[in-house]
Amino acid sequence: MNLHTLPKAELHLHLEGAIRPSTAAELADRYGLPAPPGGPFNGLSEFVVAYERARDLIGSLDDLRRVARELVEDAAAQGVVWTEVHVIPPTYAGRLGPAEGVLEAVLDGLRSGSSAASGAGVIVGVNRGLPLDQAERSLALAVAYRDQGVVGFGLAGDEARFPAAAFAGVFTHARDAGLAAVPHGGEGAGADSVRACVEMLGARRVNHGIRAVEDPGLVAELAERQVCLDVCPSSNIELQVSPSLAEHPLPALMDAGVPVTVNSDCPLFCGSTLVEEYDLVRRWLDLDVAALAHIAETSLRFSSCPVDRLEQAMADLARWRGE
Repeated sequence: MNLHTLPKAELHLHLEGAIRPSTAAELADRYGLPAPPGGPFNGLSEFVVAYERARDLIGSLDDLRRVARELVEDAAAQGVVWTEVHVIPPTYAGRLGPAEGVLEAVLDGLRSGSSAASGAGVIVGVNRGLPLDQAERSLALAVAYRDQGVVGFGLAGDEARFPAAAFAGVFTHARDAGLAAVPHGGEGAGADSVRACVEMLGARRVNHGIRAVEDPGLVAELAERQVCLDVCPSSNIELQVSPSLAEHPLPALMDAGVPVTVNSDCPLFCGSTLVEEYDLVRRWLDLDVAALAHIAETSLRFSSCPVDRLEQAMADLARWRGE
């Protein structure tokens, strides 16, 4: 089977973590900076340091536009018809100008890389460790650009130290404004973190979410309510969220009926593209064409992909399944 031609969406991808390795090397040489290291990492804190090195490589708004454009071009080559890209604009504020300019540069790059084959939207993220007023400013930014390519509102950072409950009001306003609530949860903290994302933030999708398996009752709820988990197997191994594929919770979640998508998260660090993630899952779980098509269909169904692009992708997926 040709996984490159499988129509799919990627719903869990970070902009800086998706810089092409060749582009990262070029930018590091241009600015005299060290190239960010690859995995494996000794936990999330070590990974954050590496991630910040990747962000430091982006020295101008043109660099941002280039990274975003290349991201969509690379997605198209892998049969990805729609990508949702996590960006936290305030992390560049002051260095590359106001957050509005940062977001506009990313949106410009995504648009310039888009084609009939592949498009992308932005999830404006909030860092849990920043003051709540920063989250409110990020929400205002996301709402202002809602009709220009922003499709969701996210939450990332240290789950254990900064629980999701503090952001409940901000996420209520985001949902009321028509933005998808797509927080991270169940990576750096356990099942209670996933539950908070669903019950307090109103998430129909949770990035990662795999530690929900620590609470069988929660797993049953996720299946019943059809809350989707955007799972990143290689990233989970590289960051030691799961010690090995053999112990990874994905099979248990799938067996329980929880909707799941497969994603690359940060290919620059984890060394795995989305097609390689699908192939990994195929070999690991011995999945057939129907099972892989079901995962791809889930990714499309839970995305914010525009209707015309979505309908075409579903039709193409039906043909791929038949072939």
